[in-house]
Amino acid sequence: MKKLFLLDAMALIYRAHFAFAKTPRITSKGLNTSAVFGFANTLLEVLAKEKPTHIGVAFDTPKPTFRHVQFEAYKAQRQEQPEDITIAIPYVKRLLKAMNIPLLILDGYEADDVIGTIAKRAARDHDDMEIYMMTPDKDYGQLVEERIKMYKPAFMGKGVEVMGPQEICDRWGIKEVGQVIDILGLMGDAVDNIPGIPGIGEKTAQKLIEEYGSVENLIANVDKLKGKQKENVQNFAQQGLLSKELATIYCEVPVPFDEEDLKMCDSNKEELSALLDELEFRTLRKRLLGEEPAGTTSETVAAPATKPKAAASNGQMDLFGGLVEEKKLAPSETDDITLDFETRAPKLDIHTSVHQYHLVNTPELRQSLIHFLSLQDEICFDTETTALDAVEADLVGLALAYQPGEAFYVPFPENREEAQAIIDEFKPVFQNEKITKIAQNIKYDLMVLSQYGVEIKGKLYDTMLAHYLIEPEKRHNMDILAETYLNYTPVSIEELIGKKGSKQGNMREVELEKIKEYASEDADITFRLKPILHEILSKNESSVKLLEEVEMPLTQVLADVEMEGVRLDTDFLKLMSKELEKDMLETQTRIFELAGVEFNISSPKQLGEILFEKLKLDPKAKKTKTGQYMTGEEILSKLEHEHEIARKILDFRELQKLKSTYVDALPQLISPRTGRIHTSFMQAVAVTGRLSSKDPNLQNIPIRTPRGREIRKAFIPKNDDFVILSADYSQIELRIMAAFAKDESMIEAFNQGRDIHATTAAKVFNVSLDQVTSDMRRKAKTVNFGIIYGVSAFGLAQQIDISRSEAKEIIDSYWREFPAIKRYMSEVVLSARENGFVETILGRRRYLRDINSQNMTDRNFAERNAVNAPIQGSAADMIKVAMIKVNNFIKTENLKSRMILTVHDELVFDAYKPELEILKEKVNELMISAIEFPVKMETGMGVGLNWLEAH
Repeated sequence: MKKLFLLDAMALIYRAHFAFAKTPRITSKGLNTSAVFGFANTLLEVLAKEKPTHIGVAFDTPKPTFRHVQFEAYKAQRQEQPEDITIAIPYVKRLLKAMNIPLLILDGYEADDVIGTIAKRAARDHDDMEIYMMTPDKDYGQLVEERIKMYKPAFMGKGVEVMGPQEICDRWGIKEVGQVIDILGLMGDAVDNIPGIPGIGEKTAQKLIEEYGSVENLIANVDKLKGKQKENVQNFAQQGLLSKELATIYCEVPVPFDEEDLKMCDSNKEELSALLDELEFRTLRKRLLGEEPAGTTSETVAAPATKPKAAASNGQMDLFGGLVEEKKLAPSETDDITLDFETRAPKLDIHTSVHQYHLVNTPELRQSLIHFLSLQDEICFDTETTALDAVEADLVGLALAYQPGEAFYVPFPENREEAQAIIDEFKPVFQNEKITKIAQNIKYDLMVLSQYGVEIKGKLYDTMLAHYLIEPEKRHNMDILAETYLNYTPVSIEELIGKKGSKQGNMREVELEKIKEYASEDADITFRLKPILHEILSKNESSVKLLEEVEMPLTQVLADVEMEGVRLDTDFLKLMSKELEKDMLETQTRIFELAGVEFNISSPKQLGEILFEKLKLDPKAKKTKTGQYMTGEEILSKLEHEHEIARKILDFRELQKLKSTYVDALPQLISPRTGRIHTSFMQAVAVTGRLSSKDPNLQNIPIRTPRGREIRKAFIPKNDDFVILSADYSQIELRIMAAFAKDESMIEAFNQGRDIHATTAAKVFNVSLDQVTSDMRRKAKTVNFGIIYGVSAFGLAQQIDISRSEAKEIIDSYWREFPAIKRYMSEVVLSARENGFVETILGRRRYLRDINSQNMTDRNFAERNAVNAPIQGSAADMIKVAMIKVNNFIKTENLKSRMILTVHDELVFDAYKPELEILKEKVNELMISAIEFPVKMETGMGVGLNWLEAH
């Protein structure tokens, strides 16, 4: 049998693009080639495995189709095509042209219509041909018959799926494939804006079609339905029929079909070679052009056939309507740090790679291992424990590696004394300052080992943090790094202890051989990642310095802070919980009075109906795609001046969040081992360099309202010999902006200790300093901070409740009085456009791929980040350096005081009362001098019996 493969290009391109969304492939010139690479791999896979004799690739065109004429709103709500896909399409077409694979294109028709027409015609005219429609799109199920099948390519770990009539019927629960159209007509399609009949989803549609057979028959038997469903089918019958028509793939497209036109043939090697070089597809180049052995896929380049008789002179075949104009899109020039690591074939894992992982479970073997470890310049280690929480975790094992492909696993007994004796044997290695210690997320290991009295000395290297500095916007876990840089899939933790949840097991329960392989692999892979990541990092000297002098020393500081923990006043939280409960009931009662009816305030659906149908607060109320009214904070904030109920709902939500997220949740986080809470600080999350935290998330504790601020009362000193000391940078981002912009008047105001917001108000409102009112100062303060984040006149008007024209006047006045600020912002955006990134004072980079985007929304967002990232990132650099210096001071002086928290620009200490004055003096000195700026830095100091009192 001949095999004809018809590919739905756009469906496959979109699928490829989103498959690489979290780890996009970027060339050295800054071009995102994810969609092209994914499409090419999918194409090569099907050529290799299925060996089609005939092939064609169908594309949609930008011109309207007959469906748009039939239903003007067809696809009207579809999101704008991602720019990376727009850029990818011409490259995909060039690839197909170079491989002499025909492009199937006809204005006025969609790819599925073209594919449907050719598939049906091929099946009718050629008994010796099997047709495969290659697409992930469910709509194609309606076309399937004995020799026409859907071919869903492998995706995200799920293998290829070939679906004939029986598989389609089983998938939809129908008797014949044509009923796919009826189901689609009833349920509609939000992506294509096909309305369907309201209230009918996929499952309901299946049941109705199973019972009534078709949309038409359902409408004819509407009297048999009940309730809302009956009402909807009656009212939206014509809409259902229209939706069925729109979902029907048209198989009478006016196109010729000659099997000779679609025969597989030789590639144009010269064109293909040039294109693959341009896209930096090194491995694909070897596979396609046969420069090196490439396995089975090399056969697919030259199937035994002649060139298509209708081939166009430029090598591209457009069967329907002449040549398609091609434009080569030149990649924008951006930074060359981001390298392109191509997926190799086949992918490696523990079963397919050569390795030696040793079990070290006797004193003699441990001593031998320690001897060899002590001879190394660098070693990699990884702890296996009983818990994800380092404070609660016990050691189960220790994996070590010092050369690629080999690792050693040391198991630890459950008995604490016996385990301690074993780890003590390794202390000389960990305390050897000449040996660099490598790990992935090393802070966790530092914390675990500290509980066994192990203080790790010497240089540290965290592969997670190295990658964070290379690609701050991507994910940094070891599995992704292994896939990206080593083409290796590590053993999943879920293979050992099961999926996350209450039934997940414990590493102590895993058999020794399995845990030995798993843990050793972690150490081995991390050891192999280090030189690759460091080579990339070394292309930017400031990034290496940032890792070695800031991020790695900070890791030890954060480990110390987390292990110390904070004491909570649980009695206060219990009392506060009761007060919040009372306030919630009172607020709820008032809401019901205002609404005139009781309802579920937490239900967006019910709330929307009350606000916009019963109370009619906004005749133009926005709805979600599912037809539900939008009732978010932004919507309610706009309505609070219209009706008291909006303000009360916001109050209710705040009370509810305070109670559930903080007041009731905080006591649950207290460690049974220490009696304190131990927040986890994360270095590799925020792209600006800011620290974030979880369990609890301290950054999100509300401080704008009195109730929110009260939560800080629960954070108290460890005992009566201590007090809480808070040290907070004063207006650090404004000071940094003034320094970067070299604005003399703003620098002078800061250096002379004047109120910067009053100073700004005096200039903007053209009054003397003593004439500045509190309202003027409030507006100036909002402008000062808003400028950093690119505030617009519309945004400023909303924030300070003034007209848009007044807001514009204030902003224009600001620019006139502070031209250096405007000049700096313009210069930093221009630099970002030229380089593709911006940098902080210490060289921390923020890459801005959309800075030259043709999409105005994406470009504007990137421009705001270009201005904000150096300022916010430099503030992050500043407090990180300060934390390192302060922690070193505490350790060097052997103080009893401890740093216990950091939130935004604030450091919080458990201050030993006899050390309070020296601690205040030294913390202030080290914070303001952490990084040298031409602007005077200041801190606010506070002392109290709880965090709120100190702050």
